[in-house]
Amino acid sequence: MRRYPPIADHGLIGDLRTAALISSDGVLDWFCAPRFDSPTLFAALLDHDRGGHFTVAPADAEGVTTRQLYLADTAVLVTRFMTEEGVGEVVDFMPPADTGAPHEPQRVIRVVRVTRGTVRFRLECRPRFDYGRGMHRLDADRDTARFTGPGTTVFLHLGGDAAHPVELVRDGADVRSDLTLRQGQRVAAVLTVCPGTGMPPPPRPTEATVRDAFRATYDHWHRWVRRSRYRGRWQQVVNRSAITLKLMTYTPTGAPVAAVTAGLPERLGGERNWDYRYTWVRDASLSVKALLDLGYEEEADAFRRWLGARVAAGRTVTGEPLQIMYRVDGDPRMAEEVLGHLEGYRGSAPVRVGNDAAGQLQLDIYGEATYALSHAPDQLAGYDAWRDLAAMLDWLARSWDRPDEGIWETRGGRRHFTFSRVMSWAAFDRGVRLARTLARPADVTGWTVARDAVFEQVMERGWSTRRKAFVQHYDSEVLDASLLLMPVVGFLPPNDRRWLSTLDALEAELVSDSLVHRYDPLASPDGLRGEEGTFSLCSFLYAGALARAGRLGTARYAFDKMLTYANHVGLFAEEIGPTGEQLGNFPQAFTHVALIMAALALDEELDRAGD
Repeated sequence: MRRYPPIADHGLIGDLRTAALISSDGVLDWFCAPRFDSPTLFAALLDHDRGGHFTVAPADAEGVTTRQLYLADTAVLVTRFMTEEGVGEVVDFMPPADTGAPHEPQRVIRVVRVTRGTVRFRLECRPRFDYGRGMHRLDADRDTARFTGPGTTVFLHLGGDAAHPVELVRDGADVRSDLTLRQGQRVAAVLTVCPGTGMPPPPRPTEATVRDAFRATYDHWHRWVRRSRYRGRWQQVVNRSAITLKLMTYTPTGAPVAAVTAGLPERLGGERNWDYRYTWVRDASLSVKALLDLGYEEEADAFRRWLGARVAAGRTVTGEPLQIMYRVDGDPRMAEEVLGHLEGYRGSAPVRVGNDAAGQLQLDIYGEATYALSHAPDQLAGYDAWRDLAAMLDWLARSWDRPDEGIWETRGGRRHFTFSRVMSWAAFDRGVRLARTLARPADVTGWTVARDAVFEQVMERGWSTRRKAFVQHYDSEVLDASLLLMPVVGFLPPNDRRWLSTLDALEAELVSDSLVHRYDPLASPDGLRGEEGTFSLCSFLYAGALARAGRLGTARYAFDKMLTYANHVGLFAEEIGPTGEQLGNFPQAFTHVALIMAALALDEELDRAGD
């Protein structure tokens, strides 16, 4: 077991309430339960010694060649181990919850099998509850272990066929097992997480029940993928991104998380280590159009219902109508905490859980929220829903002309960020259209005046005559890749002279071999030490912007090059480092949203050009 495999050296499985990462070594080294934002049960990815892991791997790693893949169009992960003596596989999956009930027991199923020769496996299950802070009690017999920790009970059942009995061995408060399998033999390790303590064990899994769980999981994902209407040029890539976004969505509420991990560094050894296991209004709202374009109306509708409930509640830690992020159940509280007992991924400390950026003022979220809701005007036809949206826009009409922290959540003070103004314009623009379409009472005159005032301010103060480009914030000359979204929301057409000039300036300063930096932190200090990699989100936005601007050859090449930075199973983290390594929390939903957006834009423009 490597102390810290590369961030990208993982596959993702999940049950639509939480998810787990499994390295190509066969190590489950990240798992929170029962929800994405719950404390960890396994977190060796953040501390090899204290975090806990669930390993199923060859007993002797020397001379082993590994390969990891998904069964096509599913979230079933297969890790293959090839040795001179034989070939073994671990098939990992989590059956999706039947009811979506938040307290239903959850299962991680790991099927170990040998397809050639003989392979000796070792199994180790070493949970560490509550980010490694909680002690647990072990009760074990021959093939069953019960781990009782703070507020949670975890069962591990080990089952083989009648000709191959298996046994768990106590190892302190943990368990292990040595498995020697020949061709055709298999063993199933089923980890069941139950809320509460003093829980009775779940029914002992049998070969038939494991097979049925596999078939149900496999069929579930195939049915889901068949709902997609995407038939473009990058079908496998788009399907994998769509599955990833679905895996990162909390089905009981319809809220997607930004990433399934916390604390993975944007720079090795640096302090830019954040908790992304929450729902960002911005990221999720911009995913709505992509989901609708793919044909996933149910997922888009579920999130809009969640978002509408947040608009209606008005319950935030900031006192504003919305805050930038929430827990998946809509709770606005997520106080940031440093886990000083964890060393961090490859020593990248501090490890943070919670996120104090929830208290920031980011005015752009009102634009993204209105943009998302505008794609389903029928949901706003009811009086209560319309009244809540109108009240939010009335507040924005009084409040838009203020400095804020901006889209990148900088901690260097508030500025008049151009992107925040662009999205405020989008909020008023969609609000005016909706009021007229639905014939609902609204201060259309006030919203129109505010919309036009924002537009004129951006054109006057957000434009740099010297740079011939729109800039990050007023009274600066700094460029910012967030402005690649200007044509997407309709602020300017993609062939506008000023926009094309901005695109040229961004390309000259922030783009390196088609990889895009968010901004230059040296030119625009953000209150944090250290540098960062290029942002994969921005790189895909750049490819889409090139396509919309008619630069199809460059756009397609930029997009195809970005695809080479995906990991071995098609997943992207937040950033890409100088030597092509993936950095930051993993996988990042917004990157996969931007990939889908870029593929759709390229398909549309290439079809229009007849290519």
